[in-house]
Amino acid sequence: MSKTFTVRRALSAGIAAFAALSIAACSGSGDEGGHDMDSMESESTEADFNDADVSFLQMMIPHHEQAVDMAALAQEHATDVEVIDLAGQIAAAQQPEIDEMTGLLEEWEQPLGMEGHEGMSMGGMATEEQMTELEAAHGVDFDKLFVELMIAHHEGAVAMAEEHRAGGRNADAAAIADAVIDTQTAEIATLQEIQARL
Repeated sequence: MSKTFTVRRALSAGIAAFAALSIAACSGSGDEGGHDMDSMESESTEADFNDADVSFLQMMIPHHEQAVDMAALAQEHATDVEVIDLAGQIAAAQQPEIDEMTGLLEEWEQPLGMEGHEGMSMGGMATEEQMTELEAAHGVDFDKLFVELMIAHHEGAVAMAEEHRAGGRNADAAAIADAVIDTQTAEIATLQEIQARL
């Protein structure tokens, strides 16, 4: 008798424990639990970019714009077919990236200009004097100067993108940085090959 009573009591205790766990689980999936998840998602959305992302985009936009300007000059002043073709590829790759970067900054309600970053270096940017010299050059002289300036320009962009990899948070900005590194590293190799034969 004693043994049967003990087994029944154990079963009853087990059922009660299971019921208590079920009630706790149900209450945990109610509004309060959902509210906590909403709060976490909200905090994640608000913090999906940081200062490094903003600075990278603000600096890379004018950097890309200058490359597009140089590529446009190549369509008018260059004579080397490979230079002309590569310039077209550069413009085709970088103009959409400019549009995407501009869109991200607008979405984040951040200024497009480089407010507070004027003293920061945008590696490889051609000086005003160099751009004036490029605009005045034609033929082989243009080809040689274009290749020289674009190699330095691309190297600067790759360095900026690699720096962003270390400090950025936003996935879209990181994807742009990765594209810059992959595309422009390959273009540097092509430019160096052109430079060797000019």
